[in-house]
Amino acid sequence: MSRVASAEELVEALCGDLGRVSAPRGTTLNARSWQTEAPLRMLLNNLDREVAEHPEQLVVYGGTGRAARSHEALKGIVRTLLRLGDDETLLVQSGKPVGVFRTSEWSPRVLIANALLVPRWASWDEFRRLEAEGLTMFGQMTAGSWIYIGTQGILQGTYQTFAAAGEAHFGSADLTGRTILTAGLGGMGGAQPLAATMAGAAILCVEVDPSRIERRLETRYLDEATESLEDAVGRVRAAAREGRPLSVGLLANAADVVPELARRGEAFDLVTDQTAAHDPLTGYVSQGLDVEAAAELRARDPEEYLRRARASIAVHVQGLLEHLRRGAHVFDYGNNLRGEAREAGVEDAFAYPGFVPAYVRPLFCRGIGPFRWAALSGEPGDIAEIDRELARLFPDDALLRRWLELAPGRVAFQGLPARICWLGYGDRARAGLAVNELVRSGRVSAPVVLGRDHLDAGSVASPFRETEAMRDGSDAIADWPILNALVNVAAGATWVSVHHGGGVGIGNSIHAGMVVVADGTDAAAAKLERVLTTDPGTGVMRHADAGYEEALEIARDRGLDLPSVPGAGE
Repeated sequence: MSRVASAEELVEALCGDLGRVSAPRGTTLNARSWQTEAPLRMLLNNLDREVAEHPEQLVVYGGTGRAARSHEALKGIVRTLLRLGDDETLLVQSGKPVGVFRTSEWSPRVLIANALLVPRWASWDEFRRLEAEGLTMFGQMTAGSWIYIGTQGILQGTYQTFAAAGEAHFGSADLTGRTILTAGLGGMGGAQPLAATMAGAAILCVEVDPSRIERRLETRYLDEATESLEDAVGRVRAAAREGRPLSVGLLANAADVVPELARRGEAFDLVTDQTAAHDPLTGYVSQGLDVEAAAELRARDPEEYLRRARASIAVHVQGLLEHLRRGAHVFDYGNNLRGEAREAGVEDAFAYPGFVPAYVRPLFCRGIGPFRWAALSGEPGDIAEIDRELARLFPDDALLRRWLELAPGRVAFQGLPARICWLGYGDRARAGLAVNELVRSGRVSAPVVLGRDHLDAGSVASPFRETEAMRDGSDAIADWPILNALVNVAAGATWVSVHHGGGVGIGNSIHAGMVVVADGTDAAAAKLERVLTTDPGTGVMRHADAGYEEALEIARDRGLDLPSVPGAGE
């Protein structure tokens, strides 16, 4: 008879070697229930080498976005989740487990706070000082909240954004024959090439790190790659003329290429950027440096590195502004590139808009945003079953149906099989209940987690991104994401998180996340219906309060009880 492994042996097996972490699969529990097995598997999934950028450093994406503060802290979280009861809650302070309290079965199993600094001290310099002391960590958005699902996590949102830009500027979401220029093929930016080709476009993606280009080629997010600017432009132009979707990765520095293309008069229909400029010290490589030289300078002289990075960002944005002057539709994709450029002296850095006020805010007004789920079984067939059910549930959602038709053949799973779909107020609750029924009936073989990006309708205050140019001027009011987190706790979410700085950097955002488990039980159905109503409902609430007519109509039509909105809830 084989010996049963001790708890400590199980911890070591699950996460002792950071180079070999992956989520358990199948229906055998390691923790005491699916309510605690789910956060355990999703935490480990974030650090799967297929998913994470640098798992040996606990970095999931975005330069320094971590899943846990240290290896010992990771082991402590895993050790605690393995023993946690269904009436207990684990508190995680910036990636470190700090307490377990008895709560209730309806309470979250995990509550997470990442990088929250008192506003007067909310700067990169102070954060890095505290990080160096081992007192905090940067959780990005879905890295430190354990719901990152690889590049697919931003893929449909990028697809939706490109489609919305097409509708706004060309009268059609079909970008066949159109060209896009962008940069950045990391954990977020790597979604751009596939999103563009799914929309029909030909896209040129500039990336300074050859390993990122190679990774996007391996996962089929990127079609082709070259080190020649002339070759890259030629391929993109030929594909556009032929009405053929194509993505080309160019190994180069965006601060060199973007201005040079403008100087040559090379016109693109859409121009944007998704380099990790939110953290210029670790996320942006300046002109004249390759990745290795950048790492050496960053370690030797971080102040000089920052000076050079910001100077290159200024050049990069000046190139984007020149494309704008030449007639391209230029937009910021939420990485604070404009903010860093303005700090570097580019006074008109904000002459072009962010993607939310330009294209996405009407969706946010209806509570529509990046809803996602992952199959804890590890079985791709479970995702296929959910795809079919959603297509049946929402036959009139043309973009969703196109996505569900294209994604199975185009999107490679990373880690646990997962899917993302932009759904709104009312529809998310319907979807969650349907998934729970699939688990109950056995059509899906194991429980499913349902969550979202922190980039959502009501879960973020980020004046350089999601809440840029709010109608009532409330861009920087951070009450809203805190209320979102609090109501999701009250509604029965499985884990809830509040973060600082994700997407745009320390000092620039507060945002919240939630995840809820569909395990096929009646209790799960009750929690799903509540959480997946309150969560997008706060998005409608936030935008109705700001005076957006689309949100006001949704609130009135669907009986959302908003005391400050005449006619709502009556």
